[in-house]
Amino acid sequence: MAGLVKGKDYDWKDSNMSLFGSDLEKNVKKASADTEAAWDHAGLKVGVQVWRIEKFKVKHWAEEDHGKFYSGDSYIILNTYKNPDEDDLEYDLHFWIGSKSTQDEYGTAAYKTVELDTKLNDKPVQYREVQGYESDLFKKVFSTIQIWNGGVDSGFNHVKPTQYEPRLLHFKGTKKSVVCNEIDLVKDNVTSDDVFILDLGRKIYQFNGKESSKDERLKAMQFLQTLKSERNGRATVEVIDEASDRRPAYFFSHLEEGEATHQRKDEATLKSFEKVMFRLSDSSGEMQFSEVARGSLKRAALDSNDVFIVDGGTEIFVWIGKNASSDEKRRAAEFGHKYAQGSDHPLVPIANIKEGREPAKFFTFF
Repeated sequence: MAGLVKGKDYDWKDSNMSLFGSDLEKNVKKASADTEAAWDHAGLKVGVQVWRIEKFKVKHWAEEDHGKFYSGDSYIILNTYKNPDEDDLEYDLHFWIGSKSTQDEYGTAAYKTVELDTKLNDKPVQYREVQGYESDLFKKVFSTIQIWNGGVDSGFNHVKPTQYEPRLLHFKGTKKSVVCNEIDLVKDNVTSDDVFILDLGRKIYQFNGKESSKDERLKAMQFLQTLKSERNGRATVEVIDEASDRRPAYFFSHLEEGEATHQRKDEATLKSFEKVMFRLSDSSGEMQFSEVARGSLKRAALDSNDVFIVDGGTEIFVWIGKNASSDEKRRAAEFGHKYAQGSDHPLVPIANIKEGREPAKFFTFF
């Protein structure tokens, strides 16, 4: 995979959700005709279902590949579960956007997510997830998340262990979920706080940063053993422990010079963020978007007649009142997305929730 010509990182500032009524929507409708066959068995029983967007169409993602994503693609993930106190099925509906996914793929995923939500009688809580900024809820769906370069347009549907092109894998997370990202073969991408695997085909190294967690080391070791098994014992492995003051030249000799290319979230900035709430209302006769409160937010400020956007820094919630107008409901996601794009943290998860179906985390912001 390292030999691929990589696409330009997606410019999220250029993306938008004002797509309904556009040529994109027409293309999506044309592709799906009157019905979407992919939804035939969606949400009928407890479990996880995943679909990938392929040229305006929704394609089932094999169960054995659940938790595996490609940075050039967009996906829809439905987690169906039962609340212990209720008999009805509940749903969390995520659409995941790879960092190199195109606007057509992104827009199709957003549109088809709304379509699936409608099919399930508006019961799901919808989440927009961006690569590298996934919500904690999304990470809990999969024990390990693997993110690879490439995608449907590049022809890389599966990792082929016999191709043996050098790749650098980054493992980061906690016991609840460890994310594995394929990153550029650059020396400065290897840091002390995480675990890395350098896969050279017949030789595989695991580099344990001195500040890495035991969960990251365990997940990387499990992945390492899987690779070794797939290659029928033809690959040899070596574990390098930085805590023993070992940053061997032979390991880094396979990596390129240059500044780090693997971006990380600025957790300090998000933790110091001042919470803010906005109202979206057309009660005046025209759609108005206005700030309601900042810093200390009051739950009582929520009004069933309107839509509210609550920004907690690490996640943005679009709350839709049960008596909101049809136009407010229709444009809620669009305004939530536009707000996020104008903020200093445009890639954090966005959840579209309906009054009476709020997840517990929403109320922690009040």
